[in-house]
Amino acid sequence: VVKEAVCNGALRATTKPEQADAFFVVVPTPFKQNHRADITYVESATRSVIPFLKEGDLFVIESTSPVFTTERMAEVIYKERPELKDKLYIAYCPERVLPGNTLYELVHNDRVIGGINPESTGKAIEFYSAFVKGTLHRTNARTAEMCKLTENTFRDVNIAYANELSVICDKMGIDVFELIKLANCHPRVNILTPGVGVGGHCIAVDPWFIYEQFPAEAKVILAARERNENKPVFVAGKVVSEMKKVTDTVGVLGLSYKPDVDDLRESPSIELCHVLQEKGVNVIACEPFAKDAEVQGIPNVSFEEILKKADYLVITLGHTLFKDNKKLIAEKPYYDCVGLME
Repeated sequence: VVKEAVCNGALRATTKPEQADAFFVVVPTPFKQNHRADITYVESATRSVIPFLKEGDLFVIESTSPVFTTERMAEVIYKERPELKDKLYIAYCPERVLPGNTLYELVHNDRVIGGINPESTGKAIEFYSAFVKGTLHRTNARTAEMCKLTENTFRDVNIAYANELSVICDKMGIDVFELIKLANCHPRVNILTPGVGVGGHCIAVDPWFIYEQFPAEAKVILAARERNENKPVFVAGKVVSEMKKVTDTVGVLGLSYKPDVDDLRESPSIELCHVLQEKGVNVIACEPFAKDAEVQGIPNVSFEEILKKADYLVITLGHTLFKDNKKLIAEKPYYDCVGLME
């Protein structure tokens, strides 16, 4: 798709902003110390296009941002270009895509679109309607921003419940994966699968944006974040206690934050490796989607090599490669974080 667009002249890449009719800010929004949102990338991108804005232009932020960010960026624009006050269309429309299936979801997913005023909402909807087949939901900028944070926080809380169940079941000698399978037979219950934690640049980050603004109210959100962030420490403790000696080589199967993708951001598997290393364990990993021989201080080897060198395996992800070779994995002692071997 990209090649075709480039060849027919519909897509051109530059390293600096240029004149346009619509501008979209799609940059990272990480957090700083104490989990405080860092919107400097959003502001920098906004400031970079201010000289090119003209009456009637559309300016949309897609980056996941704390509530009020879009309105603040509007203030930044109007402070620099007061003559454009109420003459631009400014809106927020969070992306909703699944890594590995981006193109389909970009077209077919519903989108939530909120402008700083009704006119901005309408203009943004007009743009997205050109390629989105899903429903375009009209709202305001604050609600759209909170909607994105709410979606990912909901998932974080649900994962935290599954992870907490796994810790409790471990103390009772109950197979948590069997338990969840049985509980999900109830027509109105859908418990997620526990894992080694939560990763990625959305679910592991966005809940903090809500907590930062409302720490006294966001008690459930904070508890969920703490549970998920502590899961790699719990897993490391289980691994060390089940190994014959801490000098054995532990092989970690999977370093990305979810199965069959190459995204390593906020990966709990990487955190697990670091915790094990701090405990004096010799750690190697097999991440088939990472090309480097070392990932953040962790040796990354092939699947064949990890089976030869590791004395003990920790299954942190359900990569297809691992699913297809469960019999080989079962020849080694292992700790299954995700129910792959069930």
